[in-house]
Amino acid sequence: MSGKDENGNQRMTRREWLTGATAAGISLLAQRPVAADALTGNQGTAPQPAPARRQNGPPSARLNVVYIMPDDLGWADVGYHHLSEIRTPNIDRLVSQGLELDRFYGCPVCSPSRACAMTGRSPMRYGMIYEVVRPWATHGIPLDERLLPQAFQDAGYQTWMVGKWHLGLWNKKLVPNARGFDHFYGFVQGAINYFKHTREGSVDWQRNGKTVIEPGYSTDLLAAEAVRLIEQRDRSRPFFLYLPFNAPHQPLMAPQRLIRTYADIADLKRRTYAAMVTSLDEGVGRVKEALDRTGAGDNTLIIFHGDNGGQTKKGAVNLPLRAGKSTVFEGGIRVPAFAHAPGLLPAGQKSPQVMTNLDVFPTLMAAAGVQPGNQLAFDGRNIWPALRSGEIVQREDLFFAIGERGYWRHAVFHGPWKLVLEKKQADFRENAPDPPEIPMLFRIAEDPYERNDLAGAHPEVVRDLTAKIRAWCNLSPPGDIPVSSKRPPGFVVPEEWAHCAIP
Repeated sequence: MSGKDENGNQRMTRREWLTGATAAGISLLAQRPVAADALTGNQGTAPQPAPARRQNGPPSARLNVVYIMPDDLGWADVGYHHLSEIRTPNIDRLVSQGLELDRFYGCPVCSPSRACAMTGRSPMRYGMIYEVVRPWATHGIPLDERLLPQAFQDAGYQTWMVGKWHLGLWNKKLVPNARGFDHFYGFVQGAINYFKHTREGSVDWQRNGKTVIEPGYSTDLLAAEAVRLIEQRDRSRPFFLYLPFNAPHQPLMAPQRLIRTYADIADLKRRTYAAMVTSLDEGVGRVKEALDRTGAGDNTLIIFHGDNGGQTKKGAVNLPLRAGKSTVFEGGIRVPAFAHAPGLLPAGQKSPQVMTNLDVFPTLMAAAGVQPGNQLAFDGRNIWPALRSGEIVQREDLFFAIGERGYWRHAVFHGPWKLVLEKKQADFRENAPDPPEIPMLFRIAEDPYERNDLAGAHPEVVRDLTAKIRAWCNLSPPGDIPVSSKRPPGFVVPEEWAHCAIP
């Protein structure tokens, strides 16, 4: 209903906003461009294979899957990397018992990474590659894309999502309960207040489409919900739990009990961020304890990876990798990751296999013995056999892109090479010069920290790889659905974000 928000601004009904937004040219459902190339990667040395284990059996014996995705987690900010003062004992323990995925890549920012994971297909195909879904954006993953939870749901799994969605909110066909999740608890925006659970002054915290008003720190509440679902599950059926924590994404907020444990860190941002990561680790530990306590620990695959690199201005550290979130350098796209599956995957080893979030969908399908069904062609690849055997799959070209913070940034991996292209976004003033595009070329296996730019020494490689990027991008002109990063005129937030979606 119409009214005024906490700042005295006029609210509008959700239908008023959607009518105006659609009339202004923002599509309610993303339009599909033509197909993009497959995304792939590089090679390395192999871990030892895991012992074989039968997957056959009744539904209750089928492999469960817990898919954990932290938000803006820095490369250095997990204990097992031994690069920072942040403590993550539960994550470290799972890595020591599982397979560390040392060359796992996400997209430079949140929404594209989540779209990759949910579809197994490049967001370049459907206009979601260059930026995140803003609160006023009326598009989401197109409805003809089949999502990961739908495949599990059709295979008889219980499907639960607990955490951050960020893939469409203004239509009921775009939200988690309509995209394959039996149960959804969390929020639909890209960030919220950790204690008040608000965005733009309105509550964004729900359970299955109904706003929930409850006290508590969001990381703790998400972990508690995941534990409850595991404990109260139907034990005659397998389950798929998607657990995308919002920690340690901004705003920087953490319980004081944890902030005090990092009193030796002088910088308040870094101190708070460290506490947020430790809270995340505690949540992971609670979930693993619930799995073990209820008898599911030995029959559950846990996959864990960041969505993108850490945001260095908000306390994260990605060193020794270069740069961070919103770039296509390694610090922006190479993320902490592991897979844990007792008896199925090598334990206590590190895999150099290049893997991306596009590979998660087909890989989980193979691990669980689930058929994807009526699925559009994957851009990712089934890496499960390689992870089990220790063999290294040589990858084809792997593309990345981002169009935020005043720059267009693209990258391609091709054999031993990685080309990065950076260009300032155009100045739209009359007669403004077109900014130059800066190429940077690296032999990425030899120079993972991107310190030695070889573009000047290999102009032919720069030319060829630039052409590859152009061909990939030109498959879907004009790029992303245009949505301003600033609140557009006439937009006022709904009273409750759970109720903003129209039928």
